[in-house]
Amino acid sequence: MSPPTATSAPNRRECPPAAAVDRIVEVFESLTPEAVAQLGAIYTEHAHFKDPFNDIRGLVAIQGVFRHMYEALMEPRFVVTRRVVDGAHCFLVWEFHFRFRRFRGDVDQCICGTSHLQLAPDGRILDHRDYWDAAEELYEKLPLIGPLMRWLRQRAAH
Repeated sequence: MSPPTATSAPNRRECPPAAAVDRIVEVFESLTPEAVAQLGAIYTEHAHFKDPFNDIRGLVAIQGVFRHMYEALMEPRFVVTRRVVDGAHCFLVWEFHFRFRRFRGDVDQCICGTSHLQLAPDGRILDHRDYWDAAEELYEKLPLIGPLMRWLRQRAAH
């Protein structure tokens, strides 16, 4: 049996995609550790989330990813720089700003990426897929493997 959809949830009304995306962007840009518990306002109970490190399903698991982000990083925050909405699909272009907690905590970091969101009729996220280059945006910044990753990139370039 498939999981219930957002339309089967009581007290949920259809939401125009543009208004839903405005709400989603506001939540991401103002997210705090305390607000992670409220992510059900923008994710369905059985939402799917995938990024270079995770491939998970369910609101509780998604909340776990964001809780871990606050445990592992200092001052993480998202800045959405562009959005494209086409019906129930949305692409967000974003910058993720943070500092590493365990090393170089004095250096501001930024990862640039994009998210493809598929929205339920009530405007919450059914499917969230993040696209970003983990090698360039993260691994090259790490002290032990960074030099190796930069060397491999230079060798692969023509």
